[in-house]
Amino acid sequence: MLTMAASTELRVDDLPSDPLLHILSYLSFRDLVHCSYVSRRLNDLSNHNALWKSLCCKHWLLTDADRLRSGLSWYNLFQQYYASLGRYIQHYPVLKRAWEQLKSFLQQRCPRMITSLKEGVSEVQLNEIEAQIGCRLPDDYRCSYRIHNGQKLVIPGLMGSMSLSNHYRSEVLLDMETAAGGFHLKKGMRRCLPLTFCFHTGLSQYMALETTEGRRLGESFYPCPDQTAQDPAAIDMFITGSSFSEWFTTYIHNVVTGEYPIIRDQIFRYVHDKSCVATTGDITVSVSTSFLPELSSVHPPHFFFTYRIRIEMSSSASPDAACQLDSRYWKITTSDGNVEEVQGPGVVGEFPIMTPGKVHEYASCTTFSTPSEYMEGHYTFHRLANKEEVFQVAIPRFHMVCPPYKEPAVRTKASASYTSRFDGHDDDNEYCDRDSDDFGDLRGINMAALEGAWCPRHI
Repeated sequence: MLTMAASTELRVDDLPSDPLLHILSYLSFRDLVHCSYVSRRLNDLSNHNALWKSLCCKHWLLTDADRLRSGLSWYNLFQQYYASLGRYIQHYPVLKRAWEQLKSFLQQRCPRMITSLKEGVSEVQLNEIEAQIGCRLPDDYRCSYRIHNGQKLVIPGLMGSMSLSNHYRSEVLLDMETAAGGFHLKKGMRRCLPLTFCFHTGLSQYMALETTEGRRLGESFYPCPDQTAQDPAAIDMFITGSSFSEWFTTYIHNVVTGEYPIIRDQIFRYVHDKSCVATTGDITVSVSTSFLPELSSVHPPHFFFTYRIRIEMSSSASPDAACQLDSRYWKITTSDGNVEEVQGPGVVGEFPIMTPGKVHEYASCTTFSTPSEYMEGHYTFHRLANKEEVFQVAIPRFHMVCPPYKEPAVRTKASASYTSRFDGHDDDNEYCDRDSDDFGDLRGINMAALEGAWCPRHI
């Protein structure tokens, strides 16, 4: 019996190559390397080109054209990329794919933005920046900057724009050297690196390079000074991401999927909930919204939103359906349960005429003392052919919610109480963009003058 068992023993060297290669195709690159040390047979199979082609595509997003240009085997090409970028193998495919998707999108929709992108930096340059600021950079941040070193300091900014009648914002993705120059060591913003910058408002998003002062390592945020505190280092934070990778890839996803509209070759960070659409007869109304951190504060509670409304009459409507907007009605509900009703003539001072196929868009803004609220209502129209025929068109309910925010770990409140800035104003005061998407003179604003300033509510 023992002799028979010995004679039927199965050896790896006796197995055909195809099933072995199939088994090896499930291994990670590290396990595949380990297998190559087991036996001569596994060493030969572990170097099979098809295995390393799959790994090159998975980790480095390489194509047959890339390999042909390199003149290397897939195994050697993997080695070459790993020697240069192996530290970032966890982040590289996600960030590289995001950059490629963004560039493909920009080439079609915003071609002038492509020319503002800067080539990636080297490991040596990243190490020099770390030595300069005395702090370690997160690997996902380093990986992204190996691909592209942000963008040139030009307008429009890659990280989104916003325009109201007397306010303009466009955020540039800072290159590594400029970002290092804005690195903070002061109390309240200790060990925070700027990610973006807006020339017109001075606004920046920051990334925490250390877990301190209530921030987590890698967290991205807009700083918001606490205007009620005695300590100038009391900084509230509107959180925009839990890590650089999450912050960047979420933004890119919103751009390339059309979540953010493109207006005059710029990316506008309006968010459109697909449920925010209502059709009444031949007229459809849809709404998108955006939160403006540079005009908001946590202390005192002052949350500034803008919303963009699109009114469209179906192209299949009868010419007799032509009508004109007369008035608007809003029902506003805040997160603390307060309800307010507002009505007034026209929209942003206009009384648009709707004909078959016509689209009318306008932007307006509003402020609240609560971090979330929703609005809904209707427009009143009359037919051009018969002014006595008056009808209402529904405006869908849309929610406005500010990003999650954090208060500083220790906050010293001002001894004097403050008065609410949200009462006693004219609700019909229109401080809004017109239907032209005009950016005016693109002039900057004095942010120091805005601190504590009252911004009227416009609905």
